[in-house]
Amino acid sequence: QVQLVESGGGLVQAGGSLRLSCAASGRTFSRYAMGWFRQAPGQEREFVSAISRNGDSTYYADSVKGRFTISRDNAKNTVYLQMNKLKPEDTGAYYCAAGWAVSTSPKVYDVWGQGTQVTVSS
Repeated sequence: QVQLVESGGGLVQAGGSLRLSCAASGRTFSRYAMGWFRQAPGQEREFVSAISRNGDSTYYADSVKGRFTISRDNAKNTVYLQMNKLKPEDTGAYYCAAGWAVSTSPKVYDVWGQGTQVTVSS
C-alpha cells in the first residue's frame, strides 16, 4: 500500500497560482487512480479532480474546470494539481487520495494524505 504526502499549499492572493504535489511511497503507484479533494471548515470533503492510472483520463469538478490541471509522473511517483486563477472559495485543506478506480466519490479511495492548506485572500 502506498503512503501519500502532499506539499505546495500556502497563502496566495485571488488570481494567483499554486502547484500542489503529492508524493507516493512504494512501487505500486502506477496501479492507483489518483484524486484530489478539498475540505473547507464546517464543510464536507468535496471532489476536485482525478486522473487515471496512466494519466490518459482526467476529471474535474465544474467549479475548477478550466482553472486547475491534474497530472502525474509515474516515474517520480507523484501527482500534481496546478491551480490557476485562484478564488477565495478555493480555500481549504487539499488532500490527495489513491484508489483502484477513478471516481468523484471519496469512498472509492483507500489511501489518503495528511492534507495541505490552501488559503486564497480576496
